[in-house]
Amino acid sequence: MNRTRFAARRLAQGLVALLLIVVVNFFLIRAAPGDPAAVMAGEAGAGDAKFVAQLRQQFGLDRPMIEQLGLYLGHVALLDLGQSYRQQRPVASLIAERIPATLLLTGSAFVLSLALGIALGAWSSSRVGTWGDSVVTTVALVFYATPLFWVALMAVLVFSIKLDWLPGFGMATVGESFSGLGAAVDVAKHLVLPAVTLALFYMAIYARMTRTAMLEVSRMDFIKTARAKGVPRRRIWRVHILRNALLPIITLAGIQAGQMVGGAILTETVFAWPGIGRLMFEALLQRDYNLLLGVFLFTAAMVVLFNFLTDVVYTIVDPRIELG
Repeated sequence: MNRTRFAARRLAQGLVALLLIVVVNFFLIRAAPGDPAAVMAGEAGAGDAKFVAQLRQQFGLDRPMIEQLGLYLGHVALLDLGQSYRQQRPVASLIAERIPATLLLTGSAFVLSLALGIALGAWSSSRVGTWGDSVVTTVALVFYATPLFWVALMAVLVFSIKLDWLPGFGMATVGESFSGLGAAVDVAKHLVLPAVTLALFYMAIYARMTRTAMLEVSRMDFIKTARAKGVPRRRIWRVHILRNALLPIITLAGIQAGQMVGGAILTETVFAWPGIGRLMFEALLQRDYNLLLGVFLFTAAMVVLFNFLTDVVYTIVDPRIELG
């Protein structure tokens, strides 16, 4: 029963949060400079005022802002994200087409960053003051401080252009018609550079946090008691220290897992990866309000979902924590 009440309460909180996000984004996007009707008229080569006015009337942009918001919220309540001004297609279908590519990229980067970050942080914390600890902390600091777009550009320059080891752009080889295992291998080759680039930044965060959390737990009384009882050192670090140090890491990972879906704009743009981030960037350049709002709503929903899943994972890592 506690789980049911917890799920219902979190669902209600999530819906309220999504409503506020939609309203705030609606006004922020329309407060930005630029007019989608003027952009489309310019692309059509007919930028006269009469044609622009016709486009504004066609897309309802000539109505009062509050009326536009009410109409949009009514459509969202019916799970209708509207039509893309620029592409004249349902926003939901455009987002659905990009979801697999984004989930593949961000999922791979998330798993890689979490696994490497925890492993390096745990290894570093067990060797405090040694050269290995210094190397891990220095490398983590470098990747944390280095701009993501610079790392992406250097990866393309070195591994794609200079060494020609891996493809640097797109999700599949242009002009090739692979199928089955060949198609999977081709996508995997294109995935390596963007996934590793995106993972390095988050790996640095997880490594530093794991090291700090494990050092804090290692100073607690129950760890001293375990040592006094003669529990093997490896078991203390693996079972007692690491497991108790995972909770703050899970919290951060749960938040960043949702943010990563919509936050891969730079990576997807540099590597021409056909995902949600690149779709958002294109919609921004084209002043495609409905498409932008749809992407923002989707990414916000992902953050809410991953926050809920994080609470569930808590109970698995530490059975003392109960939902409710």
